[in-house]
Amino acid sequence: MSLDSKSSNAPNIFVATIDLKLGDKLLNDLKQQDFEISIPPHTVFSAKKKGVSCTLYQSGKLTVQGKEMATFLEFYLEPEILGSFNYTYQDLNIDKTARIGIDEAGKGDFFGPLCIAGVYAEGDAIAKLKSLGVRDSKSISDSNIIKIGRKIRAEYAHHIVKINPLKYNELYQQFNNLNHLLAWGHATTIENMILKTGCRRVIVDQFAAEYVVLTALKRKKLEVDLLQRHRAEEDLVVAAASILARQTFLEGIDSLSEEFGMELPKGASAKTIQSGRRFITKYGREALGKVGKLHFKTLDSILSEHTE
Repeated sequence: MSLDSKSSNAPNIFVATIDLKLGDKLLNDLKQQDFEISIPPHTVFSAKKKGVSCTLYQSGKLTVQGKEMATFLEFYLEPEILGSFNYTYQDLNIDKTARIGIDEAGKGDFFGPLCIAGVYAEGDAIAKLKSLGVRDSKSISDSNIIKIGRKIRAEYAHHIVKINPLKYNELYQQFNNLNHLLAWGHATTIENMILKTGCRRVIVDQFAAEYVVLTALKRKKLEVDLLQRHRAEEDLVVAAASILARQTFLEGIDSLSEEFGMELPKGASAKTIQSGRRFITKYGREALGKVGKLHFKTLDSILSEHTE
């Protein structure tokens, strides 16, 4: 299939050529999207609904127009039919170079696991992340994090290091420093991603001085083209990793809540302290290490309020 034209002077008209074998899928999908179908002369079909019309000609020529055309192209036609993002991203400077993105979730939450995720993408697969809804995970609801995370898992090479509280507390005693523990998790994720993909270009959402991660990589004897940057979620591949890390954290804290029969809230707020007190009342002080990160100052608040 090929892109025939997109005129900057007529932004509401899109023309492409597709394989007619895709016609049945396109027709069925449009019916499910509540398009009204007709068959004008020389067409396979024409489909219309408010804001967008789509016509497939017997030659394989496909035209799309209307005020809602851009959304239709970005979220359906390009990912599902065209398999490329020439229209949506032709004016954007998207780096399509193969790379691994790394990010973490859970380091600021008393309850639940620490999760570090890596995602690999290259070429049009990087642009496609946008159509899956990938963006800064802090701007996405928990329910959508779960949905988008499942799509990323299904379509992209990835690796996740999930450190449940019991193991986390053990490791923290060894490292005695959260950044060093995080660096170990990042290096372990990078190591596994290199084994899976062969790619050595890595972007990390920077969380400490650059030498911290570099030292962890040297201990594993890994040679990496590493870029550490603040606000790295501006990169689509890092944003995808952030979503996977967040999805794993959310599922992990939900699983612990279910296991112990009580809500274990996110964060380290007054609500967390109250839940910690209830947990100790129900299961005892020693069991708290199964659900919480014991080096947090939150623990002092839980214990002091619990004894009052």
